[in-house]
Amino acid sequence: MTQEQYQEAIDWLFVQMPNYQIDGQKAYKPGLDNITKLCAFFGNPQEKIKCIHIGGTNGKGSSSNMLSSVLQEAGYKVGLYNSPHLIDFTERIKVNGKNCNKEFVFDFIQKLKKLPEDIRPSFFEFTTIMAFEYFSQQKVDFAIIEVGLGGRLDSTNIITPLVSAITNVQLDHQNILGDTIEEIAGEKAGIIKKNTPIISGDDHETVKNIIKTKAIKESAPFIDATLIQTSLISDLKGNYQQKNIRVVLAIVEQLRKLQIPISEKDLETGLLHVHKNTGFIGRWFEFSKSPLTICDTGHNQAGLEYVFSQLNSIDRHKHVILGFVNDKKIDEVMALLPENSEFYFAKPSINRGRHPQDYENLLQEAKIFYKIFNSVQEAYLSAKEQCTNEEMIFIGGSNFVVGEFLEKNLEITE
Repeated sequence: MTQEQYQEAIDWLFVQMPNYQIDGQKAYKPGLDNITKLCAFFGNPQEKIKCIHIGGTNGKGSSSNMLSSVLQEAGYKVGLYNSPHLIDFTERIKVNGKNCNKEFVFDFIQKLKKLPEDIRPSFFEFTTIMAFEYFSQQKVDFAIIEVGLGGRLDSTNIITPLVSAITNVQLDHQNILGDTIEEIAGEKAGIIKKNTPIISGDDHETVKNIIKTKAIKESAPFIDATLIQTSLISDLKGNYQQKNIRVVLAIVEQLRKLQIPISEKDLETGLLHVHKNTGFIGRWFEFSKSPLTICDTGHNQAGLEYVFSQLNSIDRHKHVILGFVNDKKIDEVMALLPENSEFYFAKPSINRGRHPQDYENLLQEAKIFYKIFNSVQEAYLSAKEQCTNEEMIFIGGSNFVVGEFLEKNLEITE
């Protein structure tokens, strides 16, 4: 297989499959019927691996990567399924921090072309079965599976995990999951399984009670991670990571109860070496020190509140590059924008990318200093030209903005 053949296969995959990340709600296919048929076709590989299921509005990617790092330090072979990818498709499926083998991806796509007519998976359903099959073939000790969207009807919900976790519940994807926190919490709680411990990382009583009520119904032990006190820290530097650390500690404690050895040293070292062990980037990622350049994929209201709050705590003039997709409520973002900043708005280069001209009236109403660009790279080059070493650059607003930036610039620094 050549790189060109691999790229052709990936291109075919993106064209053939409905893809929520690119096409939005019209590509979302809720329900487990399709993934059930798909898994059966491939011999139910999800039944051959020990899984840990992590859902939530924000923090599930960070928590799953932290947990993977801890388990790797404990000497286990760990599969990790995250989405979306930032640069290359194979980032979604990793074993001990190494991206999925491209030859495997290529071969698996050839199998997809031979699926029966009654199985027409979405892009996410296909990547989910691909992850299950890869982890099964690789004979991982544990597979950490991140929920794609919601929980109850998410295709990852076909697994029977050792333990499940819900990091938090915030308003996001309301057009699919519901208009209220209560409705969304109900969807997230759909990952709770009978007699399977469920960890809650949300400190809102309403959310906590919804998760707890479902746990009682399923005879599932309920663990409130917000009660955990710890001084442990991680190399993932966002202030919000402290909440995710508590979720990871709670998961580790449940794994220990299952007689899975994980030492305190494994825990401490694993949290400190997440980048090295998993290759995880994009969460308060320091791209450059001179000038200080930070990327963060926080993209919903709650995520941006955390990120912009941390930006406000940095006493520097800021050059802030932002871009959004079509379903983003821009007016809510305008109310959160960091202080002492000038802004560079750009269109992410995907179908769902929204051109800043479409919401320029909101930029004008916000009375901020801004410029508009056709691409993230144009915005970055302009900001870099304007930024002194005493100032800083921030890139965010969407996974796609950060991914686009890193794809264009990361290799320059390596």
